Amino acid sequence: MTGLGGATGERHAHGVERLCDAGNRVYGEALRSGRLLREAAEEAPCLLELALLYADPRDPGWLVPVPPQQAMAGALRATYEAVAEGHRRMGATIEALSRYAELDTRSGPDSGVARVVEGKSRIQEAVDEASAVCVGTIRTIQPGGIRSEMDLSESARRLVELRERGVGMRTLYTHVARHGLGLYEYLDMVGDVVEVRTLDEVPERLMAFDTTVAYIPGNADRSLALEIRHPALVSYLVTAFDRLWRLAMPMAQRLPGADAAGITHRGRAIAALLAEGHTDAVVAERLGMNVRTCRAHIARLAETLGASNRTQLGVRIAQSGLAEPGGPAGDPVDDPAGDPVSAPDPASLTAR
Repeated sequence: MTGLGGATGERHAHGVERLCDAGNRVYGEALRSGRLLREAAEEAPCLLELALLYADPRDPGWLVPVPPQQAMAGALRATYEAVAEGHRRMGATIEALSRYAELDTRSGPDSGVARVVEGKSRIQEAVDEASAVCVGTIRTIQPGGIRSEMDLSESARRLVELRERGVGMRTLYTHVARHGLGLYEYLDMVGDVVEVRTLDEVPERLMAFDTTVAYIPGNADRSLALEIRHPALVSYLVTAFDRLWRLAMPMAQRLPGADAAGITHRGRAIAALLAEGHTDAVVAERLGMNVRTCRAHIARLAETLGASNRTQLGVRIAQSGLAEPGGPAGDPVDDPAGDPVSAPDPASLTAR
C-alpha cells in the first residue's frame, strides 16, 4: 500500500521522544510557517503517525503542526495512563491468584512471591519491620484523606529515626493534597526527609522499601495487604513509581491557573474524566476529593461552559476540547481551597 512517504510506504520506527532528522526538520519548518504543503512532509511520514501534523480542515492539501505543548501533554498523559493501568492490573492479578496460594502444597506463606498479611496491626508490624531495615528510599503513593493531628505527630516521630539512618521518602499525592495546610506543616516538621510531588490522580496505595519489599492493599477496606518480595514484581512497582514521579509536579511548582475561559486546572481534570463516562463518585475518588466538593466543581464547570444539564455539559466539554489532553492552561496559581489531606506515613497503608 502506498503511504505518505511514496510507493514504498516506509515507516519511521521511533517515538515522539526522539524524532528522526527528517522529522525534526519538517516539524520545525511547519512550526515556523504555521502550515506546510502535504508534499513537503512526504519525507517524514512519522509526523502524521505521531499526530504531530494533521490535515488543514480548510484545505486538505496542507498540513498544520500540533503545538509542542499540546503534543507533550498528550504523550505524558498516555505514559501515565499506561503505567497506572499496569499497576491496577498487576494488583488485581496478585489479589486474584493469592486466593489459591493456600491450596498449593508446594509453597508456604513465605514462598518469596507474595504473602497475604491480614489485620491492621499485623500490617503495621510488617511495614515497621521493612522500614527498620530500609537503607535507601521509601516510595509511597497516597490517594488522599484527612489525618488527625495525632497521626501527623506520629508520622513526624517515625521519620526522625529515618533521618538518623540517612533514609529518605518520596510520596505521590493528588493535586488536591496541596490545598490542605496540614501537609505544608508536616513538611516543615520533617525537613528534607520527605519529598512530595502531585498528579491529577494516582493509583491505589503503595509502599516500596528500596527494591526489596513492597506493600499494596489486598481489599477495599485495607484490612488485607499483599507483601511482595519477588524481585521482578518489586522492580516493576518501583519502576512504575519512578515514572509517575518524573511526570508529577514538585510542591515548589505551582499548578496552572484558570485559562482564558475561566476553567481551572482542576476543572480540566474533572472534564476529562467526565468525558470518559465516569460517575461523580468515581471522579471524586480518582481526584482525591469528596463527592460534594466534586459536584460543586462540576456545577461550576457547567456554568462556565453554559450547560444547563449533564447532556449539554458532555457536548460542551467535547466542543471546547477539554476532553483532549494538553488543553490551554492558565498562569500558575496557588488555590487555598480544598480538603486537608494526610501526611505520608507507614501507618497510612491501613488508613481508610
